[in-house]
Amino acid sequence: QVQLVESGGGLVQPGGSLRLSCAASGSIFSASVMGWYRQVLGKQRELVADIFRWSTPNYADSVKGRFTLSRDSAKNALYLQMNNLKPEDTAVYYCNYRSPAGDYWGQGTQVTVSS
Repeated sequence: QVQLVESGGGLVQPGGSLRLSCAASGSIFSASVMGWYRQVLGKQRELVADIFRWSTPNYADSVKGRFTLSRDSAKNALYLQMNNLKPEDTAVYYCNYRSPAGDYWGQGTQVTVSS
């Protein structure tokens, strides 16, 4: 079992920044993928960014150049630095952990970009 707890969401003006954090606990394997997804009510959940071990992160085209994903294996933590936020980034952001042992989700954290 893996538990994921997200933090760092909130309300920010367009052009602002937020940093999301995800703390993982339980049976964590280094050979795993961790990432952030987001979902708007009524739409499918979509990938924002993910990373396998400590390899080069993979980003959705819509966030490239604005968001930076990082993973701290020693702390079992995942971070998403979001800069130059836009209203279309408004969504619930979910942390995800995937390994051969299973697929786990956090409870989500709301990000609202509005003036």
